[in-house]
Amino acid sequence: MKIGITIRGYRLQKGLSQGDIEKRTGLLRCYLSRVENGHTVPSLDTLSKIASALDLPLSQFFAEDTLGRELNTHKLTDDELRFLTQIRRYSSNLNDSDRKLLLAMVKKFATAAVR
Repeated sequence: MKIGITIRGYRLQKGLSQGDIEKRTGLLRCYLSRVENGHTVPSLDTLSKIASALDLPLSQFFAEDTLGRELNTHKLTDDELRFLTQIRRYSSNLNDSDRKLLLAMVKKFATAAVR
């Protein structure tokens, strides 16, 4: 199990930066980077702080069907995850019809990319 990848996946899914997690936990950004890149394994206490900052139960990091497994299935790069996070962040300010239009465009792009 690669806990760092799971943490990064949830963080990006929620549209948060490492700086956001730093502010919420008091853990240094450089430490969070080392955890996400697999250079450091956090203690359970530290993992609990990160889970709280992500509004997740600690057990979510150890569930069989975690986001990390989803990410491995889809093989998204960090750039793709950042792009999707930005789309999500910007779409939260759109009205319903604009959001539906954006979703339709993204689906069309995704379909074209698969071909």
